[in-house]
Amino acid sequence: METLTVAVSLLLIAVTFIFLRRRSSDGHNLPPGSFGWPVLGESVEFLFGKPEKFVGDRMKKYSPDIFKTKILGEKTAVICGPNGHKFLFSNEQKYFTAFRPHPMQHLFRSYKRGKCGRRPPPQAATPPSKVTDEAKAIRQPGFLKPEALMRFLVRIDATTRQQLQKHCAGQSEVQFYPISKTITLTIACQFFMGIDNPERIARFVKNFDDVTVGMHCIMVDLPGTIFHRANKAAAELRKELIAVIKEKKQAMAGGAPLHDILSHMIVASDPSGKSMPEAEIADKIMGLLTAGYSTVATTMTFLIKYLGLHPEIYERVRAEQLAVAETKKPGEMLEWEDMGKMKYSWNVICETMRMVPPLQGTFRDVLEEFTYAGYTIPKGWKVYWTVSTTHMNPQFFKEPERFNPSRYDEGEAPPPYTYVPFGGGPRMCPGKEYARLSILAFVHSVVKNYRWEVVDPKEKVEGDMMPAPQKGLPVRLYHH
Repeated sequence: METLTVAVSLLLIAVTFIFLRRRSSDGHNLPPGSFGWPVLGESVEFLFGKPEKFVGDRMKKYSPDIFKTKILGEKTAVICGPNGHKFLFSNEQKYFTAFRPHPMQHLFRSYKRGKCGRRPPPQAATPPSKVTDEAKAIRQPGFLKPEALMRFLVRIDATTRQQLQKHCAGQSEVQFYPISKTITLTIACQFFMGIDNPERIARFVKNFDDVTVGMHCIMVDLPGTIFHRANKAAAELRKELIAVIKEKKQAMAGGAPLHDILSHMIVASDPSGKSMPEAEIADKIMGLLTAGYSTVATTMTFLIKYLGLHPEIYERVRAEQLAVAETKKPGEMLEWEDMGKMKYSWNVICETMRMVPPLQGTFRDVLEEFTYAGYTIPKGWKVYWTVSTTHMNPQFFKEPERFNPSRYDEGEAPPPYTYVPFGGGPRMCPGKEYARLSILAFVHSVVKNYRWEVVDPKEKVEGDMMPAPQKGLPVRLYHH
């Protein structure tokens, strides 16, 4: 009897294993890879083992084209290399739509509450039709068109000069990461909300840092965790932004012009004629500010590092910027035409973003089952693409560890779909030109007035999806 019981138990285990295996694949020829641990999947390795290492190791182990995993709660296919980038960017809205990981949904979609304040399930929190609301908000009124950015360039230049003077004048040593963040957030607050309040912006910085880190993390809402800090920071930001919205409404009622994105969001209405709730506007603005803040500040910071480590490149950038300055009258601000004269400076910025991508990659939701590289990806899965599969690949970039801005000279441009810091296709970052102007204006002011030495060339870089120098990038500053 006991033997029979053991045999039946073994049979049940075998049947269950076969059933689960079949159920997991549903007859699909899935890519090679592993879903990792129950519940957690491979999220821990992805977040804390550095995403670029996570992807690189699995490309070697499974396939250089595609592999499966489970990260941040989702079955995910990681599509690799320039062919993968081309396939993804060419099939937006056919096979893919934008997807925000659940921590991001939670942080930026607080207004999607059901009764009794309960949040709906994550799948309901960010439907495909809603996930790009922020992008639509800035595309439709034309805020990111050249003519609009052309008018705003004077403010970008003036703000950059003021902030550098405030934080660097008379200083022999400064930390450039906090300065870059303050400059970038001040510009973003002016551009998106039309506010210029240094005290309020200073309060924003720490909270935005916590929210940015919390966008890609394990969702454990306990004191001391990344997600808990991000939740608290998002709540503080939301409260402050709602206060800004109320002030903006009062100003608009008094006849203030609609010169910023926030004003247009306030007067916008849906097809039924209803205006957006204040909490919804606050969340959209928070998403826009986050996008226009962390990535630009990161590039500015590492640009300072590489210019400090390569004096010969610094001198060439300075010569280019002084040539631009010589065409200006005293006190005259940068103009649109000046940006076209900064070609080598832009090459240096591009190389900075190749070496230290401000964002590792993004996710997509699979709308329809598709086949790629001989493998089938089911509907409902997620796809992840990342710059790390090409940016540091010697097949596409000769001596990838070497900082070499000349690799972007005419006739030497990298192959298509290998250099992708802004993504590609119809979902290419809508703020690319805004970022370009902000960073070039920063370069212009900083090299005209200062040179510097990096205190710790081997300073550790922290962060998973978004890199940051551990000590804030201290530099010894010399005034021209």
